[in-house]
Amino acid sequence: MPKIGKLLYETLRKDEQGLLKEWIALQAKASGRRMSAAEERQLEAQSTEFLATLRQATQEDGDDISKPEWSAVRDFLTQLSTSRARAGSTPVETAMFIFSLKEPLFTRMRVNSDGQELADEIWKATILLDRLGLFTTEAFQKTREEVIARQQQELLELSTPVVRLWDNVLALPLIGTLDSARTQVVMQNLLEAIVETRSDIAVIDITGVPTVDTLVAQHLLKTVAAARLMGADCIISGIRPQIAQTIIHLGVNLEDVTTKATLADAFAVALKRTGYAVTKVKNSNRNAA
Repeated sequence: MPKIGKLLYETLRKDEQGLLKEWIALQAKASGRRMSAAEERQLEAQSTEFLATLRQATQEDGDDISKPEWSAVRDFLTQLSTSRARAGSTPVETAMFIFSLKEPLFTRMRVNSDGQELADEIWKATILLDRLGLFTTEAFQKTREEVIARQQQELLELSTPVVRLWDNVLALPLIGTLDSARTQVVMQNLLEAIVETRSDIAVIDITGVPTVDTLVAQHLLKTVAAARLMGADCIISGIRPQIAQTIIHLGVNLEDVTTKATLADAFAVALKRTGYAVTKVKNSNRNAA
């Protein structure tokens, strides 16, 4: 592709303030809402900085935005896309930062041109802005993926709390699907809690797990094995009739693991193993009445 001509640079240099004013107005209109004073100041600062970096880059008469002379433009667009992605902007809103520049820029290029090579110059500028727009969208998408991955990790950690039921007795209630990634979080949280509390028994409650297949059963067995290596025994509670039938049909061997139908039953077993017992205290006031 032919390199960028001087028309784009000269247009940016000669009428930057007029271009900036019209471009900001188009961006504000494209947002579809009334912007606050703080947002307007931020938009003006971002637009001013971008035009300055763009003018500097186009002065070199190069069209490859991966070259060193475009590093300032790339860094600015990456920072812009990152901040907007974290602020909740959409990909379209972010891309319009670049694409809304076309109309006021091309209008001024027509005024500054003698007409002989105008079409070629505008075509070059169009390709350049399209490339910058795609770069912005890619940077935005990358940030969004990072944010989503971090949120998923946080949800995994929040969805696998380890609760101390009694002295030396822990409970790990599981809700939702148990996959490989979540199993790692479950293991990590449980093992850390065992070490921290020096507990001897951990109750893994699967009442909230909708289905149990071979993979889920293997994940449970891995968690039990890891806990045993830390010196703690595990009891699995929440074994409903349909889950029991599924485990039998799958041929999963849980003979070495204590299983109970409810968390209460598992807790009673845990208390018995630790030497405690729960007894009902008679209400002396009621008897007196």
